Amino acid sequence: MNDDKFDLVVMGGGPAGYAAAMRAIDYGKRVCLVENVRVGGAGVYNGALSSKTLWELSQRIKNVNDTIVSIGREKFEISWEEVKRTLEEAIFERKFQYSCHINLLKSQREDLFSYRRGFAKIISPNQVAIHRENEEDLVIDTDYIIIATGSRPRKLPDILSDEKVIFTSDGIDSIEEYPKSLVIVGAGVIGCEYATIFSNFGKTKVYLIDRADHILPFEDDDISKIVSENLQKNGVTIHNNAQLVRMEIVNGEVEYEIDTDGVREVIHVEKALLSVGRVANFENIGLEAVGINKGASGRFIGDDDTQTNIPNIFAVGDVSGRISLVNMGEIEGRHAVERMFGNKLNRISYDNVCTIMFLEPEVASVGMNEKQCLEGNIPCKIVKLDYSVIARAIAMRKTQGFFKIIVTNDDEMKILGMRAVGEHASSAIQAVALLIKMNKGIAELAELIHPHPSIVEGVQECVRMLMNRSIFKSSVFKDKLECYSLVNGVKTPLQRL
Repeated sequence: MNDDKFDLVVMGGGPAGYAAAMRAIDYGKRVCLVENVRVGGAGVYNGALSSKTLWELSQRIKNVNDTIVSIGREKFEISWEEVKRTLEEAIFERKFQYSCHINLLKSQREDLFSYRRGFAKIISPNQVAIHRENEEDLVIDTDYIIIATGSRPRKLPDILSDEKVIFTSDGIDSIEEYPKSLVIVGAGVIGCEYATIFSNFGKTKVYLIDRADHILPFEDDDISKIVSENLQKNGVTIHNNAQLVRMEIVNGEVEYEIDTDGVREVIHVEKALLSVGRVANFENIGLEAVGINKGASGRFIGDDDTQTNIPNIFAVGDVSGRISLVNMGEIEGRHAVERMFGNKLNRISYDNVCTIMFLEPEVASVGMNEKQCLEGNIPCKIVKLDYSVIARAIAMRKTQGFFKIIVTNDDEMKILGMRAVGEHASSAIQAVALLIKMNKGIAELAELIHPHPSIVEGVQECVRMLMNRSIFKSSVFKDKLECYSLVNGVKTPLQRL
């Protein structure tokens, strides 16, 4: 059975695939979007939207309790049933938007857009078969193919993750009640986010297994330190330098054994969460049939600026193995289409990717951090400003955090990266991200009139320090401000009175 020919078939309706399909419509191309499970993927279900909804709610609960307990009142509590209702409402709202958009688009632009439910498999460079249970496969002819089949949580050998007692991120949102105790395996971003969420609610004793000597090992030590201290203050036990020896379900609960510097310990908890990365979904989708190469590790589809070794087949999002973020997947999906139909020549830049870590406090980043400069022996200038000297942070009574901006060690002072830790952190890095993309220095930020009072005024004061024009002097407020060069691993103060 053959359908009409398409200009593009997109395999996967997650953030990357959906964005690609919509961009193809902009070019007036006929596109077929194929999704086997749910449009929106991990961007809506068991991923970004769900975990951040939980984080936002948990932060409100914590903020309320921090205030009322300090004046002698009892803690405010919210039932898990109410938490689940909020979560389900958020997911339904986004799901409903996708559903309405697809249905209206199909009716208004039937000539351009087709949506098919089923499992897509490449059978030739210009043909995709769509399989549905108890139906004959539908074979579609197409000029181009985009693979956007996403990823799934990685599991550990010898550990049964039944999504009832031992969970992955696919199942943790479906729990029926606050667990009395929870161990989280993995101290990366997702593990630390869920540790923050459950400890914020104040109903769960949380344990975090960290193989390294500090959590978030890819980030600067000052970020790891502030997040770690806040987790511990919130009652989280962090097992640093710990190797997980075994984990099993015993009498309906979790028994795990860790080895910390040669000392073994057995601990019992009610539930466990495995947060040890994700695995690309590319099994049985026809890679071998057309000879699509995998990346060097064999864990991802190999591509060159989204294009695979088969010229008309592209791979975007998690299957390409770069940065597993909704915003990056969308950019890659759109970029692939622009290469196909818009003759776009500029390659994707990953130098100014903005990321947010929903922790306590919030952490936002773009570009390089200090650790990367040290490891790469990159001469630079670094400025760091504490939130306690920002008027808006004082007004909010949220003075924990800092800005850190890294620039080249020359007169141009082009921005290499920034880290923001604290309230409104995610809103503070965008101007810096734009300057990185434009390969610009800091002068534009120094003269820009920022709204007052606002958190982003701290960014302006940072660049003023680098230009030796700051209101507060780092040589005076040494506990609040730092401004130094970093050359060959040696820190040298830049401001002297």
